[in-house]
Amino acid sequence: MDFAHAFLQIIIAMDMTIRLSVVLLFACLAGLYSERAGIFDIGLEGKLLISAFFSASFSYETGNVWLGLLAGVGASMVFALIHGIASITYRGNQLIAGVALNFLASGLTIVIGLAWFKEGGQSPALPQSSRFHELTLPFADTLRDIPLFGPLYADVISGQKPLVYIAFLLIPFTWWLLFRTRFGLRLRAVGENPASVDTAGVSVIRYRYAAVMIAGVLCGLGGAYLATSQASAFGREMSSGRGFIALAALIFAKWRPWYALMSCLLFGFLEAVSNLYPNIDVFGIFEIPVQFTQALPYILTVVILAGFVGKAVAPRAGGEPYVKER
Repeated sequence: MDFAHAFLQIIIAMDMTIRLSVVLLFACLAGLYSERAGIFDIGLEGKLLISAFFSASFSYETGNVWLGLLAGVGASMVFALIHGIASITYRGNQLIAGVALNFLASGLTIVIGLAWFKEGGQSPALPQSSRFHELTLPFADTLRDIPLFGPLYADVISGQKPLVYIAFLLIPFTWWLLFRTRFGLRLRAVGENPASVDTAGVSVIRYRYAAVMIAGVLCGLGGAYLATSQASAFGREMSSGRGFIALAALIFAKWRPWYALMSCLLFGFLEAVSNLYPNIDVFGIFEIPVQFTQALPYILTVVILAGFVGKAVAPRAGGEPYVKER
């Protein structure tokens, strides 16, 4: 009985870890594309937030979650385009441009939300038709009774929202695109040595814009998942620093897709622990307060940024605007 209870707790923790890591995974991959091309993107947080707002709002108004998804992706891409114009075309400071986008998203979602719904900057709760629902994979019920594997397949792998599967499929796709295609080779070269790429006749500007817009799409998917899958409405500042946590995960992963998956799962696991076990009793001696467990993902973010920034080698041309030599 004790084993069965422990195994059930493990299944619940794994399921929650996957669900909570999806937003981080989308944002982390967005930063991966952008920074591999030499554009540091502090604005991941803002793009997640603006996408969450518009996806929830359009889903509520239209009753169609897929239209909400398109609206969220579109809003995020507009922000990505603004970031691209500021940092690529006009060669502005990439970090400042990203911070400005974060402030812009924070203010816009509140102002538009107040004018649109008059509910304190939040959207109304989404009805069932305006939310993504779990998908049951083939043979989930049939295999459920198989020891160990059955519950894992039926309750963890199966029964997830569509965007969860998209997020995890993007990992091998990103690895293949970046490391096995001409597009990926040129994208990485633009982030390492843009002058050599330009000399070879490849447009640095075009590839950097492509990377920034891909980041916009991925952040749009992450924000839409946050508002229509993980939650059932938009709430003020609901991204809650996930964009910054994704940046820490990206540094921890050393800008590699498979390591990014493991980093995001680690952060998702810490958040799952804080939700499942808010007060942890340590051998009956003392109790770890809920505030500490809730702060675990953010504590790890600070530790990673403090301990790995100097060790992880970023793309060499990252953060530097490219000026074409005449």
